[in-house]
Amino acid sequence: MHQHDRASMATIASLDELTRLMAARRGLYVRWSLGPQVDLTGTRSRDALTGVELPGLSANPLDVEDWWGDRSLRTWAARRLYDYSHLPRIRDGRVRPWLLHGREAARGPDNEPLVRDVQPLGWVAEEVITQAEEEIARQTGAWGPLDRR
Repeated sequence: MHQHDRASMATIASLDELTRLMAARRGLYVRWSLGPQVDLTGTRSRDALTGVELPGLSANPLDVEDWWGDRSLRTWAARRLYDYSHLPRIRDGRVRPWLLHGREAARGPDNEPLVRDVQPLGWVAEEVITQAEEEIARQTGAWGPLDRR
């Protein structure tokens, strides 16, 4: 894929669809930004504190960790989305999540993966975030997103 915009990129329409993609392929990440059309045309992730350019795009990994065992992949996916769902509210209302495949090149200042060799796979629809919030609300000991304000 070379040119990416809201019209040309697929959309992941449900939490179940995202879960199926995660079950079929490792190396998936969610990035919250203006999208690959911006991110892959020279924009770099930067450390918010120092302004230092980072060697990849900061992204949230979706691969399940071994310690998760045989627990629900849907709940894992919901948590990975929910933890950063506050970003559009605190950064820019145009920020949206999108799914990508990539390779971790380094770790950022918050220990987040910095991803290179990015292959955009699709926008994550707002309904998926709503479904993730509902999934988390059903969990014992539900928590809020990782809002550092």
